[in-house]
Amino acid sequence: MPGDATTLPLRGSPLDDRKAGPGRSSLRGRAGALAQAPAAVWIGAFALGAILLLSLFLVVMAADRPSGLSPTTHANFFPGWMAGPLGGLWPGMPSDGNTVRYMFTGGLVLMFASYLLVLRTVATLPARWIIATILGAHAIFVLAPPMALTDVFNYINYGRMEVVHHLNPYTTIPIVEPHNDPSFVLSNWHELLSPYGPLFTLLTFAVVPLGVAGSFWALKGLLVLSSLGTLFLVWRCARLLGRDPRAAIALVGLNPIVLVWGLGGDHNDFLMLFCIMLGFYLLLLGRERAGAGERTASHPREWLLPLSALQIGAGAAFVTAAAFKASGGILIPVILAGVLRSRRTLLQVSLGMLAAGAVLGVASLVAFGLHIPDLSTQSRLVTNESIPNLIGLAVGAGGETETLHALLSAGLIVAVVLCCRLAYRRQDPITACGWASVALLVSLSWVLPWYVLWALPLAALSTSRRLRNATIVLGVYLIIAWSPASGLLWQAIGFHPERTALGKLHQRYVRELLN
Repeated sequence: MPGDATTLPLRGSPLDDRKAGPGRSSLRGRAGALAQAPAAVWIGAFALGAILLLSLFLVVMAADRPSGLSPTTHANFFPGWMAGPLGGLWPGMPSDGNTVRYMFTGGLVLMFASYLLVLRTVATLPARWIIATILGAHAIFVLAPPMALTDVFNYINYGRMEVVHHLNPYTTIPIVEPHNDPSFVLSNWHELLSPYGPLFTLLTFAVVPLGVAGSFWALKGLLVLSSLGTLFLVWRCARLLGRDPRAAIALVGLNPIVLVWGLGGDHNDFLMLFCIMLGFYLLLLGRERAGAGERTASHPREWLLPLSALQIGAGAAFVTAAAFKASGGILIPVILAGVLRSRRTLLQVSLGMLAAGAVLGVASLVAFGLHIPDLSTQSRLVTNESIPNLIGLAVGAGGETETLHALLSAGLIVAVVLCCRLAYRRQDPITACGWASVALLVSLSWVLPWYVLWALPLAALSTSRRLRNATIVLGVYLIIAWSPASGLLWQAIGFHPERTALGKLHQRYVRELLN
């Protein structure tokens, strides 16, 4: 797979018209250049176009009528503000639910195959083609109805609980709020205290005056901008690391799981990832500007003064990421281990973390009192196809047991320690953080497809081909596990993890929280 430090420079593309003469911009000149292009360029161009067309195909399907493709919809309920401008464009779409599932899954699989072709040919493609495809796909999914679960309306509902009904979402379950609230009927985790970070919860307070529809589109727009901002930072980081930024942004920004389940589902992980990538960008920029002088600082006073705004900002960005979503916090010890050999960098980053932690802690205390997100309840949830549950089925336990959960949690701790050691030895926190994210993904009992986003930007910037391959393998696994037609596949092969005694217990616990 392309994307290592040895990938071709941007100016090496055979279709880069910056090398062209004055007359090359004519249609004839462009046609001649395309005709002489190697096969890899044709394949890559075809794959980029396929990603755009398939994105539009999937969104139009989801927006056409109530279906499981947009879980907040049901018979006789699909308001125009939710369907968006692409709603109702396919009046002849099949009405059979299984046919729709197969069509959507087929489109998703073709989209992933096109993504792999882009990754194989990315070194031959002009940067502007890749960027245009990313922007086009984002434009399509920003117009999509809510796809892949109902999290966005849970976000809105928790915000309205506090602002409209004066109920602390960290101490009050949604079932207590008035059931005639328009966000209550669209949300579903009615027995679950909010598991979302305090900074993100405060953000949901800010959009409440826009109403439910306005909040939905405001959050959707913010998440798309966060995704594009993350990709911009990935590009800049790749430049600073001397790597091909085309390969980096293609790995992240054209991934169908990120587009369909992440952007289409309007999930807050993009805010967390933006802060993480901002932190790494500031670290890399600070390292470039400091040069050798920073590494030779020996006097304790030189570790502190002059203060480094870039490194302090990096530390603040990493803590802010965890304030959006707690899973970002797993990277903090790995990052600190990666800068441990530079005492000045360690001190500056730590100052940023402490300052951001103090500010965000005070804000959370004022808004929510001495209460934190309910991560303990969520940690007991189990999805049928999560890797821990599959391990439990493989060993004959009927699914993930409490003992297996404890063992995997201990294994995650060991993995994070090993990642800290890797970061310290190689002074490369990016690769080590990527592996820590992978370890978190495979150990989670409640795993959802867009979680692969946690590892993708780090893999895109890493020198480790194994890490990039691991994210691809995880993507294949998540598509198999979560595609709309997956349930039909499980029935066909007689795979029913929900029918074991433990599986029934897991499902009952989820239903109790959904209420």
